[in-house]
Amino acid sequence: MATGRATLSASPLEMRAVRAVRSAAPTTVIALGVFAAVRGAGVLVLAVGSWWAGRDPVRVLGRSWDSDWYLGIAANGYGRTVMSADRITGTGPVQSDYAFFPLYPTLIRIVSDVLPGGLVPAALLVSWVCAAVAALGIYRVGERVIGPRAGLLLVGLWAALPHAVVLTLAYTEALLAAFAAWALYALLRERWLWAAGLAVLAGLTRPTGLAVAAAVSAVALYTLVIRRSRAPEVWVAGLVAPAGWAAYVLAVGVKVDDPFGGYFAVQRGWGSRFDFGAGALRSAERVLTGGHVPFATTVTVILLAVAGLLAVLLVLDRTPLPLLAYTAVLLVITFGGAGYFESKPRFLLPAFPLLLPLAAVMARARPRTAVVVTAVVAGLGYGYGLYLLLVARVPL
Repeated sequence: MATGRATLSASPLEMRAVRAVRSAAPTTVIALGVFAAVRGAGVLVLAVGSWWAGRDPVRVLGRSWDSDWYLGIAANGYGRTVMSADRITGTGPVQSDYAFFPLYPTLIRIVSDVLPGGLVPAALLVSWVCAAVAALGIYRVGERVIGPRAGLLLVGLWAALPHAVVLTLAYTEALLAAFAAWALYALLRERWLWAAGLAVLAGLTRPTGLAVAAAVSAVALYTLVIRRSRAPEVWVAGLVAPAGWAAYVLAVGVKVDDPFGGYFAVQRGWGSRFDFGAGALRSAERVLTGGHVPFATTVTVILLAVAGLLAVLLVLDRTPLPLLAYTAVLLVITFGGAGYFESKPRFLLPAFPLLLPLAAVMARARPRTAVVVTAVVAGLGYGYGLYLLLVARVPL
């Protein structure tokens, strides 16, 4: 299994510039600075926009949509249900907080018990720290696969994505991205037990954490069957990786008296099920045929099309197997799952390997060009984040 590609060539002047920057600060610090600059500016834009709209920025960041469910679990534990009322019958499916995985609210509770300020600041602190940890892991993966300069661009692009505003909300995507990035880095270095442990934690974070476990198990199987490894840690990693996800799904099933189907019944109460992409295709058809759809739906179709194109480029670019396996499973879950269509780009936020081909191309360009492209993408992302949270107010 290949673990990377040769570092991209650069001119002598660029190499001297890179060495000068490296002598001033470690590249990991630079990567963290890139992420902080891009996302920090995004938080500032959102705060100013919130004040302008007469809304509390902290409430916008900490109590948007699913954040209230996580805060409720952190404060009172599980057991909250809400009936989604149909406009005609007045009744509808029961939405239960068992749909939300436990690790993030547990961390919120721990931090709020240690630090003053309450649950909302604790939730935001956890998300922001996890986003920074994720950025460092993403840089490490990019550095290993496409080189240090492209790795920095990878971090900048990831922080500038249209839905990257979610990384600064009280949501779980930052936590999952942190576990995913470092688990993939561990796989690239064949640190099997580290990868398995991080996969277990990812499986306790959100349903799509299964993609991390699937990547670890798939690479372990490849190593055992194709490379004929007999290392016991490979066996352990392949078997243990799904344990976190499976444990929570089984626990919910036992709680609702249906061990193997209970969790999926809870998800159906939220309108979430696996329909092999039928719902996504219907939404795309409405956009393409000129049907009346919200602006967010149109943007979602465009973003999913771009994600599909980047996935093709990722395969053609001979990307290492761990990154391919992880991204493929995350794409299947996202495209194939029914539910709220406009949330799909958020589900793909942890799929940072999709940006590898773009970061590699930008690394060959002049530094000024790369900076301008990243700044333009970030600006569009800031505007779209404001639209989602303050104008459209669509569920994320």
